[in-house]
Order: sequence, then C-alpha cells, then structure tokens
Amino acid sequence: MAVTETKLKGVFLIEPQVFGDSRGWFMETWSKAKFEAAGLNFDFLQDNQSFSAQKGTLRGLHYQLNPMSQAKLVRCTRGSLLDVAVDIRKNSPQFAQWFSVILSAENKKQLLIPRGFAHGFLTLTDDVEIQYKADNLYAPRFEGNIFWNDPQIGIEWPFEPKILSDKDKNAPTLAERVQRDELNFIFDEI
Repeated sequence: MAVTETKLKGVFLIEPQVFGDSRGWFMETWSKAKFEAAGLNFDFLQDNQSFSAQKGTLRGLHYQLNPMSQAKLVRCTRGSLLDVAVDIRKNSPQFAQWFSVILSAENKKQLLIPRGFAHGFLTLTDDVEIQYKADNLYAPRFEGNIFWNDPQIGIEWPFEPKILSDKDKNAPTLAERVQRDELNFIFDEI
C-alpha cells in the first residue's frame, strides 16, 4: 500500500494495492506490519460504520478529548464523500489547519487521522457508508464538536450541506472551545 503524508503533519493518505481479476478484486485495508514498516504505530480497538441515505449529509466536526482522544483510519465503502481532518491541538504550528480528500468505494483511498484532530465528512452521493477504525473506545463524556463552517478554519466544502444533526448545526466555534479551555490535547511531539 502507498502511504503519503498530507500537508498536515501526522495525517496520512493510504492507498491500498488492489488485486483484480475476472471474479472481482481483493485488497488489504489494514496490516499492522505494513503500517509499522511505514512508521505508523497504532493499536486499533474499535471498528465503526455509519450510513447516510442522502447526498448533502454532513457529520462533524467531531473529536474526543484526552484521555479518550482517538486516531482514526477512515474509508468509504459505498458511494462518495469529502472527508476532512482539522488540527485542533492548541500548541500545534498547524492549529486550525485542515486537509480534505474525496474517499469513495471506487477509489478505495483511506485517511489516517491522528489524535488531536477533529473529523467530519460531507456525502457527495446518496447511500454512503463510511467505516473507520479507532485506537480508543467511544466515550460520550469526552466527545466534542466544532461548527462545520467555522470561518477561522475555512474549510472549502463543495456545496452547502442539506442534512445535519441539531448538535452539529449548533456546535461552538473553535475560538469558543479555546476560550472555554476545552481542548486539552497533550502530545510529546507536534
């Protein structure tokens, strides 16, 4: 598999090698040995999957605080979506910077998002399934979100979302989270 670091340090685009023949295709989506050989050491503990029925569904920007922050390996297994990672580590030189990529069942790309980043996606087609591995368990008490269209972050969404949860519609901005001192991410390396 091809492993490429994006413009955001610690965020990687993963492109699995796909083997196809007359029967269809096969690929490895996760190999601890291959990831470790690329310098990516993660111990994934939980697999998640979500389905969005309509194009224009936005989920995010979501994160979990320490000690339950999560790294994620994200892929789209049906349809197409714009996947976004935002660095929300207060002391990071890339604080509030974002990276996006189209993930689809067709291109089979994956995005590896480290701890200390918010994550969100916008469906580009109807009937979208997203699957992701997380290196920490879901912990509702530690979850947070940031307004999807925060001008400080400035994500370039391809169109206005049609469907959002009330929680995501009413999320605080990044500046509000910082002002409340709610982003308690501590890392040895930035």
